[in-house]
Amino acid sequence: MTGPLDGIRVLDFTSVVMGPYATQLLGDLGADVISVEDPKGDTNRAMGLGPDPMMSGVAMNLLRNKRNVCLDLKCDGARSAFLAIAATCDVMVTNLRPGPLGRLGLTYDDVRPVRPDIVFCQAHGWPSDSADADRPAYDDIVQTATGVADTFLISGGVPLMAPTILADKVSGLTILYSVIAALFHRERSGEGQFIEVPMVDAVGSFVLCEHAAGATTVPPSAPAGYPRILTPNRRPHQTTDGWIAILPYSDQHFRDLLTAGGQAAVMDDPRMGSRRSRIMNADYAYEVVREIVKHRSTTEWVVFCDQHDIPANPVITLDEMVEALPIAEHDRFGPYRQIGPAARFSATPSSVRRQAPMLGQHDDEVLREVGLDNGAIARLRRSGALRSPA
Repeated sequence: MTGPLDGIRVLDFTSVVMGPYATQLLGDLGADVISVEDPKGDTNRAMGLGPDPMMSGVAMNLLRNKRNVCLDLKCDGARSAFLAIAATCDVMVTNLRPGPLGRLGLTYDDVRPVRPDIVFCQAHGWPSDSADADRPAYDDIVQTATGVADTFLISGGVPLMAPTILADKVSGLTILYSVIAALFHRERSGEGQFIEVPMVDAVGSFVLCEHAAGATTVPPSAPAGYPRILTPNRRPHQTTDGWIAILPYSDQHFRDLLTAGGQAAVMDDPRMGSRRSRIMNADYAYEVVREIVKHRSTTEWVVFCDQHDIPANPVITLDEMVEALPIAEHDRFGPYRQIGPAARFSATPSSVRRQAPMLGQHDDEVLREVGLDNGAIARLRRSGALRSPA
């Protein structure tokens, strides 16, 4: 047993980050993930620097726990080879839009005859029953389409993108839990199914969890947006020697912090007297905190907040985060920093069992495994459908 999904096989027909992130997580949970990649190589292989032009630092972690087959689906025999792989898989995940997927003949209706109980997850920008079904959508586009950019406009006066691939990763997590739920249903019923994950739906529900707020009532009792989150004063505060996030949450937290800053009387202000009033007047509440925090060092505030059970933490840099990662060994490129699985299971621990593969690294291995003999593999190679092993 190498994880809770040990024994599950996944056909990963995805690209960029959303789909590969979801399938990486499935692999971390123990699934045998077979990625089918175009001969040009996926975009994530070139997302910044890495040890090889076909292995970026992003790909070193994003492609782990996967075997790789490189098929040119425009060539003779490639579609049959793809379906032979699909016939052995419990799950297929793709982020191709409906139009291109249909032209390749690899939709759910095409795959289901070879694997009737397959869990088939198709994720793309817009719902397939909308006029936008075949519009392209990357992370930036989805952030603008789901209110994320608008939260920056409200809080800072300019619409911005969150400086992380938020839409792709939220959608990837939605793929993950949807696939696991469908596998649970199949375990009980024997029935596979089709899952659609439109990114605008996944990210829209994520954003509106708190930001629908008073606008959820009919008629609305307030504009959309959760005031505490949208104040421009909700940010790390500058100390005498650095930056720290301090989040006084309860009445006692505020009372202790204000007393320490010589501002105890501020608690008598109606804007500060209750949690609801502080949320509705978050600009003022955070401004008070900021003015107090700037008079002591980061270490002093960490000690104070620990003593009073106030949530607080210094600002940790991205470089510090990376430096804290354990060092793993790639069999081709040597040592690298590995992002470990986040969930910790007592009985079926997640693990990194395979390092990120090169393009086509497992062509022959996987195709033999799904029933193709040496002659069939040779014919695929002659037709150009199959890349020579890396």
